[in-house]
Amino acid sequence: MKKMLAASVLAFSVPSAPLSAPPAEAPTPATAPTSTASPVTALPAPTGDYPVGETNLHLIDSSRPDPWVVGRDVRELMVSIWYPARKGGGRLAPYVTPRESELIIRAVPQLDGVPADTLARTTTHARADAPALRRKGGWPLVVLSPGMSLPRATMTSLAEEFASRGYLVAGIEHTYESVATTFPDGRTVTFEAGKAGQTRETGAKVARVRAADTEFVLDRLSRSKRWSRLIDERNVAMVGHSAGGQSAAHLLPVSRRIKAAVNLDGTYNPGTPARPLDKPFMMVGNPRHQPRTGGPDSSWDAFWPHVTGGWKRWLTVTGAEHMSFVDYAVLQPQLGLPAAALDGERAVTITRKYVTAFLDLHLKGRRRPLLDRPSGDFPEVRIW
Repeated sequence: MKKMLAASVLAFSVPSAPLSAPPAEAPTPATAPTSTASPVTALPAPTGDYPVGETNLHLIDSSRPDPWVVGRDVRELMVSIWYPARKGGGRLAPYVTPRESELIIRAVPQLDGVPADTLARTTTHARADAPALRRKGGWPLVVLSPGMSLPRATMTSLAEEFASRGYLVAGIEHTYESVATTFPDGRTVTFEAGKAGQTRETGAKVARVRAADTEFVLDRLSRSKRWSRLIDERNVAMVGHSAGGQSAAHLLPVSRRIKAAVNLDGTYNPGTPARPLDKPFMMVGNPRHQPRTGGPDSSWDAFWPHVTGGWKRWLTVTGAEHMSFVDYAVLQPQLGLPAAALDGERAVTITRKYVTAFLDLHLKGRRRPLLDRPSGDFPEVRIW
């Protein structure tokens, strides 16, 4: 199991488990970074007009036992909320806890010489618990679901961008599906899901669990006096990476709340949805996901005919790898690990631009020609 986590936690050369990721492209580096200096890790700044705040919620679903650990009679979740904030100071929100950072880094042999708390010192751009900026009618809501074994923090650069552009964002940590989840009482739990093997049955269970987690979080936010006043519940989208992307696709057609969804490089397992996707949907992936490639992952070709809505897009990004769509695109080279062919900052920019355009179109009703044709500004992106 440790080897699987080492391949999937920072996973810069070997992507997440087969539930949600295609095979590796590049070899794992043979040696650890040689520099004795502590790496400096930082995320790209958001580009929108609004300052960003972040807070964390500890939610307990007493209506169901935990699906991954026998004897846990409730499901506990940690959720990060990013939002447009009022101007002002305050400390920057931490990226991960020191214990989470330690478990992530120590699972990767190539990072043996890197201080255990390095990721806990990553520079973010949201202010912890900053006062929220209110808007009449609320802000459109974006739910984020990370890849298998990956913490919700791995989607921070996207969350901060969306919040800076006028969205409220909820990043869900799917407990026991992450390498490390720390609760307010100091407990840190680790990965349990799928230890028995990555089968079709496990994939179906992951999709069911994440659907239940997402609907529970949406319920709790709608009932919260604090958050319900800040959310436009008529306009909700879901964006997922890897296992989170395929889960978003499966949830979209059966959820009454979710209006649109994006899959960032997630392989489909199960390969077909329970119902056709008749709402706006976009898939964004690395070149292995080009139509009819005959490559090791043909799930996108099989899934695509089930996307029946009037608006749908299939995008591939030249030079991208599985982790190019989340924070690890930039953290990899900062830690001294191999970079993807596509520069990490460029990968983050592309993902932000295209997903924000999708959200603007379908949650705010703003026309975004970027999604309709190839762009000279982004020649790496192919639209199918």
